[in-house]
Amino acid sequence: MAWDRNRMAARAAQELRDGMYVNLGIGIPTLVSNYIPEGVDVTLQSENGMLGMGPFPFEGEEDPDLINAGKQTITELDRTSYFDSAQSFAMIRGGKIDMAIPGAMEVAENGDLANWMIPGKLVKGMGGAMDLVAGVGRVVVVMDHTNKAGESKVLRRCTLPLTGAGVVDRIITNLGVLDVVPGGLKIVELADGVTEAELRAATEATIVD
Repeated sequence: MAWDRNRMAARAAQELRDGMYVNLGIGIPTLVSNYIPEGVDVTLQSENGMLGMGPFPFEGEEDPDLINAGKQTITELDRTSYFDSAQSFAMIRGGKIDMAIPGAMEVAENGDLANWMIPGKLVKGMGGAMDLVAGVGRVVVVMDHTNKAGESKVLRRCTLPLTGAGVVDRIITNLGVLDVVPGGLKIVELADGVTEAELRAATEATIVD
């Protein structure tokens, strides 16, 4: 047993603190907005020019003009503001965003992140990922621990082109939570029904005690 996508997103939402400005990546991270803890007020930023994203709309209530960076329809809040990409990236590069929660294809034990391309495959582009991981205060990655072939995505060294070097602070996977520390990764929490031995067996990266 392990966490599904929603449980991973709910665990990532526990990283949020009141008053934070947060950017959610494409994929599982977008689900984090559904699990913001009660009493915690965070402002979600989208690099395509929106500050204060609301939850996903109910079916039939979508507005095609309101989309996030992943081109999913979203809703606005009373306090939502809009701006161009230059202003959006000025916020990111200027250190105004407290936390980014991206997905990942690979993460290395030293905090290296690869999440934007697989060589030889068609990609839309890197988007704002490189700016985000370089400019925000904290990076919490949400990802599956292994690929479809069962091979670890939590590695000693990334094999794919890097998005950022040494940028990841915490990794949340379907098997548990790990922190990047000197010498490797430290287990913070195990997913429901997952043993430490199972997590270690699925992890190529060095795990330190």
